[in-house]
Parts: sequence; C-alpha cells; structure tokens
Amino acid sequence: MLNKALFLDRDGVINIDHGFVSKIENFNFSEGIFELCRIFQKNNYKILVITNQSGVGRGYFSEEDLKKLHDHMISELKQEGISITDIYYCTSLDDADPDRKPNPGLFFKARDAYKLDMPASFSIGDKERDILAALNAGVGTNILLTENSSSVSRANYKVKSLSEVNKICIF
Repeated sequence: MLNKALFLDRDGVINIDHGFVSKIENFNFSEGIFELCRIFQKNNYKILVITNQSGVGRGYFSEEDLKKLHDHMISELKQEGISITDIYYCTSLDDADPDRKPNPGLFFKARDAYKLDMPASFSIGDKERDILAALNAGVGTNILLTENSSSVSRANYKVKSLSEVNKICIF
C-alpha cells in the first residue's frame, strides 16, 4: 500500500522567511502551520520537508548550523503534537543539480524512501520553483502560498494564508 504525503517548503511556509534563516532566534513559525500539520497528520499523511538551503552553499552558515536548526524545528513541532517524517534539503547553488528545486530529485528520494502515492499527495510552497519541483515529481495537488493573488503560477491553488488550505483539503 502506498502512503500519502504533505510536502512542505521550509522558509516561507513552515517558518517566516527572514532571508537565509540559520539561527534558532530568527526561526519563527508561520501562522497556521501547527493546525495545518495536525489536520494532515490526523488523516494519515506523512509530513515531509523539501527545501533548498543555498545559504550553506553560499557560505552564510554551515551544514551543522542547518542541522541544529532542523533539530530545533522538529522538537518544537513535536511539542505541538506534530511528527515530521523526514527533511530533505539541497545546499547546492547549481540549478542543474537534480536535487535543487525546481528539479524533482528530493521529491523522488522521499517517494522511494516512503513508498509515496504522488498523485494523492499535496505540496505547499511559496515560490514557483517549489510548485514546478512538485509538478515535475508528479505531486497531485500543489498550493502556492502568496500574498500576490495576480501572480502567474502552475499551482492548482493560490492561497494567502495556511488557514485557507484547510478549505481546499476535504478528507
């Protein structure tokens, strides 16, 4: 039996994007993220983080700093009753890297590791490259979180807040 997944971008979806967030004191959860994750978790979705982290490739922070921040994020989510299945990240600056979004490499790694039903899965990103990566990986429902309702996107839905996602997802 295949599993369903909720794929989440990190900066701009899970946390407020302050630009290359690498320190715990700069990590602020986005409004609505806990409730969103709880709803998907309750409906037996694996929660996977798929994120470009080019700040490492640019030398702004180390991979060790990134891992510490992710450990903090996982711990805080766990206190909210949320279990992150896994985190996949790409530190490369090279757009030809198969793992760097908009390329689907990280999604494929998650699919293979967790036997995922991609058409039955959801992705939420705040940039078009997040949407393209998910589409390229065969994710069935793709949601762009954006304040700009007039932006052109290949996403199935555009929302201004994470709370709007709950209206889209009928389980």
